Amino acid sequence: MSILQVEHICKSFGNTEVLKDISFSLEQGQVISIIGSSGSGKTTLLRCLNFLERPDGGVIRVKGETLFDAKDPSTLNESAIRKKRLHFGLVFQSFNLFPQYTALENVMLAKELLAKEQPDYKARKNEIHQEIQAQAELLLKQMGLSDRMTNYPHQLSGGQCQRVAIARALALQPDILCFDEPTSALDPELTGEVLKVMKELAEQNTTMVIVTHEMAFARDVANQVIFMDDGRILEQGTPEELFENTREERTRQFLSRFTEG
Repeated sequence: MSILQVEHICKSFGNTEVLKDISFSLEQGQVISIIGSSGSGKTTLLRCLNFLERPDGGVIRVKGETLFDAKDPSTLNESAIRKKRLHFGLVFQSFNLFPQYTALENVMLAKELLAKEQPDYKARKNEIHQEIQAQAELLLKQMGLSDRMTNYPHQLSGGQCQRVAIARALALQPDILCFDEPTSALDPELTGEVLKVMKELAEQNTTMVIVTHEMAFARDVANQVIFMDDGRILEQGTPEELFENTREERTRQFLSRFTEG
């Protein structure tokens, strides 16, 4: 069974249709890269998956559980949204780190807030804190940031900040890790270090949905590639199918921008 099933998702803002009947599925341990021009609906799709936006129609299932069904009022309860978000980790374009916290504290924060809701938190406060800190330290080490844990965001490069953001997203152990143009805010020389981390995650069978303009990365790392245009999935398939045997003229036009010269 697919770990993620997205069926007929629609979303409008006012009279503007941003997502038009979006459907796809994702298997455990696989990577989907979503490509397309700015304004094609890619970021809105990720925001719907993370329940930062509520779709107007459609269904979202994770591990067979229906998290959202526009026709089922029981899935539309606002109070359950935070729990649903735990299925998805989201890495934003612009890092979104808290400037007043160190790299380590940024990674620990969400898990510590959740821990405070546990009935045994007061009795095990120190033990729980140590467990969360050990996990955060391990994640930062995996990101190559062993010597930057006590640095604040303004003391880090853009690439280092994005790696902290990836560690933060992984800290809650989401079923699916989502990336929204994770290198778009980086200088070219820093892009490679973030893509390297993402490739390593793919090699570790991390389930990921990645919105990107890095075509070489999408070709080399993704199991599936989706091309979105004007709020629709115009074409999807394996990297070979999409890049080497493109069916749609609009897809060819888009990809030609990355191959000219």
